[in-house]
Amino acid sequence: MSTPLLHARLSWQDGQPSSLDYGDVYFARDSGLDETRYVFLDGNRLAGRFANLAAGETFTVGETGFGTGLNFLCTWQLFKTQAPASARLAFVSVEKHPLSPADLSRALAAWPSLAREAAQLVDAYHGIEAGYQHLLLDKGRVSLTLLIGDALETLPELDAQVNAWFLDGFAPVKNPEMWQAPLFKQLARLSAPDATLATFTSAGFVRRELAIAGFSIKKTPGFGRKWAMTVGTRNATETRAWQAPWLARPPACHGRRAIVIGAGIAGAAAAASLASRGFDVTVLERHAAPALEASGNPQGVLYLKLSAHSTPQTRLLLAGYGYSLRTLATRQNRGTDWDDCGVLQLAHDEATRQRQSQLAAAFPASLLYAVGAAQASELAGLPVEQDGLFFPEGGWIKPPHLVAALLASKGITCRYGASVQKLAQSAQGWQAGLENGETLPADIVVIACANASTLFTQSAHLPLKPVRGQVSVAAASTASRQLKTVLCGAGYIAPAADDGHTFGASFNYERSDSEVSAAEHTENLAMLAGLNPALYQALEGDKLTPASLKGRAALRTTTPDYLPLVGMLADQQGFTTAYADLARDASLKLGTIMPWLDGLYISSGHGSRGMVTAPLAGELIASLACKEPLPLPKAVVDALSPNRFLLRTLIRTKPGKKPQRA
Repeated sequence: MSTPLLHARLSWQDGQPSSLDYGDVYFARDSGLDETRYVFLDGNRLAGRFANLAAGETFTVGETGFGTGLNFLCTWQLFKTQAPASARLAFVSVEKHPLSPADLSRALAAWPSLAREAAQLVDAYHGIEAGYQHLLLDKGRVSLTLLIGDALETLPELDAQVNAWFLDGFAPVKNPEMWQAPLFKQLARLSAPDATLATFTSAGFVRRELAIAGFSIKKTPGFGRKWAMTVGTRNATETRAWQAPWLARPPACHGRRAIVIGAGIAGAAAAASLASRGFDVTVLERHAAPALEASGNPQGVLYLKLSAHSTPQTRLLLAGYGYSLRTLATRQNRGTDWDDCGVLQLAHDEATRQRQSQLAAAFPASLLYAVGAAQASELAGLPVEQDGLFFPEGGWIKPPHLVAALLASKGITCRYGASVQKLAQSAQGWQAGLENGETLPADIVVIACANASTLFTQSAHLPLKPVRGQVSVAAASTASRQLKTVLCGAGYIAPAADDGHTFGASFNYERSDSEVSAAEHTENLAMLAGLNPALYQALEGDKLTPASLKGRAALRTTTPDYLPLVGMLADQQGFTTAYADLARDASLKLGTIMPWLDGLYISSGHGSRGMVTAPLAGELIASLACKEPLPLPKAVVDALSPNRFLLRTLIRTKPGKKPQRA
């Protein structure tokens, strides 16, 4: 993340965009649509392959060069007309310089026949920052995963099995980086056994390098005045390099019965993602209603606490932030359920100012930018004394509303007051035993019940820990209603919603109850006084007492490394036995197959960032279960593995000594 993401720099002539950086057009104005269909759709025989898909099957297309999205929209349109209604399309595309939302809308206006699909894409095209950006379209039937960055940096971290490739970078003479041997090797690595490819170029060196990479290549007649183009099929796959079995992809799920334990944001997101893929989902919640724990705060903040370096947490947050923004835009009402009013992070000390300066240099202005006190005051609508960072797409959210919307997805049944006491694996899948003696069967179970996630034998070893947090709510005044954006510092306060301002939140490591505390109300008031004295006075903060405030306390769930646990669980004893030699030598290349608890997943430990990370975690679980391209880089998926602490404990254990809990 050394340089900020740059949107494509374009010139326009008669509605046709051209790249100023590469000196080439994105499409031919008079024949671009026909050329796309001839070269990429017909070149990969997609009409027939779509028609022959089995019910519920996913077809994956990979592309080098998303550009204006024309190829994607044509593919989607063909898929709708040819594929079975329950089939899914997964489209993965690399793009170093994405178009801005305005430029994308302008470019796609050239194709009225694609207006319906283009409108959905433009509506969803928000939060497109560096890294992996996952978009859901056509009510979740179509996924678009954009790999924003250099192809040779993003593709090596892709976990996918691609059925058809579109090689559509700018012409080789204009953009040689998109037509080199290392990239073609990545295409071969990511190809399914039946994979095909097509490209508009017939350049000899392209055909030779593709053949060396492992494709059978054929030159065929080109479109229009182009003499020739290239198509190909994947040869038999070669032996792959060793991969740590504990980082291998878990087996896919073959049935479509799912149980999700927990009706907070983690459970609701997992349930919605599975339901969109045809699962019959039952959500079991021990409370009488959804979102009664940490997901139940009346108002929360959608913001990012980033590093200027490309850490797994920062990469997760960037991907999750964009996905959550898009989820809110499609499932919630702006202004009542959420609002992208922006988030202003204020620099309350010199260390924070220096950190913010690094962030402003590392990220593009579309994500965040530095502001002085005067500009911060204008953005906030109230006097602000500090400099800061402004996140223009951030804002506030009502978490219970999002949870309710996700749980209302077709295919989900919610059972409240249903406390799961035990989980048991059988030859037919999983059995969830309820407190009332009832037993429910499932092919897949997702544990998503926060701190209660360790109550089951299979997950009892996980190092989850509770952290109490309390928010306070003060009645809005005429003066305080001038606040236009979220303010963050040591805590946060959001613009008025439902005639009140929510602020906080405390971090209390000593208490593990959910009773509202007068002391933590006092702590939140002190935070607010320091964060923004003008707003504190607008609320007549000196007159506010704990008794005059509303509030809510709950327990967040976090992990020792502050990354959530997302993925399929392994058997603890089986893991320790299979990889015991790592305690002696952590560099050993062991080959024992991972002892998975097949079909048992977890999404927990999201901490205070659940509204950013949990929705995308649901997609990650569903993608793993359905053998789809993963919506996160492999390195991030590995960092989220719920089995990582088993590995760390094993490596730290001396030979002959019994492993301790992580």
